[in-house]
Amino acid sequence: MAMILQIPKLIQSGNLDTNGSVMKNELINLSDNIPPWRRNKLSWSFPGDLKTQKVVFECFVDAAKTAHHAKWLLCNTFYEIESSACNLITNFLPVGPLLSTNKSKTSAIGGSFWPEDTTCFSWLDEQPIGSVIYVSFGSIAEFSQDQLNELALALELSGRPFLWVVRSNLANGSNVKYPNGFRERVSKRAKIVEWAPQEKVLAHSSVACFLSHCGWNSTMEGLSMGVPFLCWPYFSDQFLNQNYICDVWKIGLRLNPDKNGLKSRHEIMTKIEMLLSDYGIKANAVKHKEMALKSP
Repeated sequence: MAMILQIPKLIQSGNLDTNGSVMKNELINLSDNIPPWRRNKLSWSFPGDLKTQKVVFECFVDAAKTAHHAKWLLCNTFYEIESSACNLITNFLPVGPLLSTNKSKTSAIGGSFWPEDTTCFSWLDEQPIGSVIYVSFGSIAEFSQDQLNELALALELSGRPFLWVVRSNLANGSNVKYPNGFRERVSKRAKIVEWAPQEKVLAHSSVACFLSHCGWNSTMEGLSMGVPFLCWPYFSDQFLNQNYICDVWKIGLRLNPDKNGLKSRHEIMTKIEMLLSDYGIKANAVKHKEMALKSP
């Protein structure tokens, strides 16, 4: 939100053009304590498709103009984790974290885009404490079949139990085809569902880490439950959320693509092991959970 509200100033100063492209520098900084944005990782960036980028950027410009007429801007965050961003906006009011299980903050009932499969809880109950890799990319992200093959094989090679949310359209709008024999080989330590009650899953004692697209709701849920992140952003604000997770809060690690643009099975498997053996990240995750619980 801080970036969106600064758009008129950034255009006026010559940092952005009317398509939302960066004009002066590789990075845009709003504050020393806010992670910078790279030119191709802005919330409206569509590299190689400036027409779509312009449409999305114009929507953000309109939103910024409208927001300046509001008395208060309410946001699902809390001051302790984003103080610099909160201080940047005079009429900003953090009211989070808004969780469906936190009745002291909201009486709203959390909704979902897909029917939730609650059978995952009996499976989670059977797993050792702090052992499960939870994998979910939200309701929009899609991947190539080659990339999904790499992820599936990485989860298999990890040797760890995993709960994987696989939407019916995850493979570029089509059903996922698993590597030959994959389902049979991992059947004793894997649970694959189309959608999961994420907040409750993240709160389960068997969950060790969250392989996530870093959408803001998922970020708030994982942070509030004290779960370390393995970050796989897809678009929009997810790249900045990754920067907060890895560089500011230090509760997760990035996954880096190879020369072909794929996140390889070796990269995924290596980062899983690094994350689960990093006691500093685990301690920071617990600290941020405690901060979220104490947030007024």
